Amino acid sequence: MGRHQFTMPKTTMPGVAAVIADSDRSFPRHMHDQFGIGVIERGAQKSASGRGIVEAEAGRVITVNPGEVHDGIALGESGRAWTMLYLDPEIVHAALSDVRERDSRDFEFVYPVDPRPLADRFRTLFQAITSQRAALPGEEAFLLLLSQTLERPRAVRHQAASTAGLYRVRQMMDEAPQTPFGLAELSAEAGMSRFRFLRAFSSLTGLTPHSYLMQRRLHLARQALAKGVAPAEAAFASGFCDQSHLNRVFVRHFGTTPAVYRYALS
Repeated sequence: MGRHQFTMPKTTMPGVAAVIADSDRSFPRHMHDQFGIGVIERGAQKSASGRGIVEAEAGRVITVNPGEVHDGIALGESGRAWTMLYLDPEIVHAALSDVRERDSRDFEFVYPVDPRPLADRFRTLFQAITSQRAALPGEEAFLLLLSQTLERPRAVRHQAASTAGLYRVRQMMDEAPQTPFGLAELSAEAGMSRFRFLRAFSSLTGLTPHSYLMQRRLHLARQALAKGVAPAEAAFASGFCDQSHLNRVFVRHFGTTPAVYRYALS
């Protein structure tokens, strides 16, 4: 029988979700609308990232940026254990503006697997904000860790004119993910045949149009759950067929149920 233990302790910092996991499951390609930072505590894993395929062993800090497509595959039959914090972009930007004393919205995690010895600093932060004690130690650890791990990204390539339609379609899906888009509608908006659009969109985002739309619906549902909306209502509002459909997709991608997620954050 496989191993899969996944808990979400409450945190003392609004806008921060905590995860403690021990699993041999493989997670499909997906993305978060938050910054994620954590530590592999046992075992090892391989994953796709915004900078290619990476491997992380026990003791390594792992990170992911908002909208960055990634997955997770255990290396070894015993799986891996990890702790993770997911940080709303607003609180990260506010913290970095404090650290840099200017607007820092163009900073991101540049190491999917950080080579520096930062695991103990992360553990200090994790313990501080999940212990339900005084807020000051967590605030201090939060600022110190972000100041060490977030940097300016490499230069972004200029957007080619031929991809303008793809970005336009992606924006449509971002703004109204609950809409039942069809492939013909999306490809026409991009000015491409259906097959060419399917290949081009997958190359641009790392996900097929359907998978991308599911991710945006999951993010919409997570936002609603974090505000205390009931899972059934969140499923309907974000474009899922029903609550069971949301449950299946949510667990497959995030390892926990919508109800557990709602309880941890609301």
